[in-house]
Amino acid sequence: MSYFQGETPDNYEQKCLCTLVLDTSGSMGGEPIRELNRGLQEFYAAIEEDLIAANRLEVSIVTFGSRINTIQEPSLIEGFDMPTLGVSGTTRLVDAVREAMRKTEERKQWYKETGQPYYRPIVVLITDGEPDRDQDVNGISAEIREAVEGKRFTFFGLGVKGYNHATLQRICPPTAPPMPLAGYKFSEFFKWLSNSIGIITKSKEGETIELPPISDWAQMKF
Repeated sequence: MSYFQGETPDNYEQKCLCTLVLDTSGSMGGEPIRELNRGLQEFYAAIEEDLIAANRLEVSIVTFGSRINTIQEPSLIEGFDMPTLGVSGTTRLVDAVREAMRKTEERKQWYKETGQPYYRPIVVLITDGEPDRDQDVNGISAEIREAVEGKRFTFFGLGVKGYNHATLQRICPPTAPPMPLAGYKFSEFFKWLSNSIGIITKSKEGETIELPPISDWAQMKF
């Protein structure tokens, strides 16, 4: 029985769940959080304009500083307004990723219970920091690797200026190493993400797809 039992589907289109796990610790203050908020609004607008993606993409948002907050449960774009994020506290990164993974599995169960086909979910981690010392980096690394190898979801780890590449590399699965963001090009990243989701939501089962290049936003040398 899923956490979402009793919720009625808005439609029975094949769903694509994208969970954004966003660092809102104190180090993201100033330009980083401003640019992240701008990118999120542009992502929302791009999906809203794509009729197929708007009917198939469900967005969930988990933020982390000193607390873990699911500020948006899985929903189609029409079901919510993109929030404006603030910053505070430390970096409970591992706890946030675990929460996102738990919610992803619960949503998949709800899809099954309500007869909705679905694409492989996507989990996107965006962070500029080092996880708090009590965070189980080795544990979450093993959990993510097992889930990705089991095709339970696709994982992307995005490193923002100042992040610890070695730590994020430990967290990300070997098949999807961390992607360093060039400057604060969140708008360009979310344009890439919305274009990628547009391709995914128009694909057919078993079809091989090619995502757009990442050169517009990724730092290729670090």
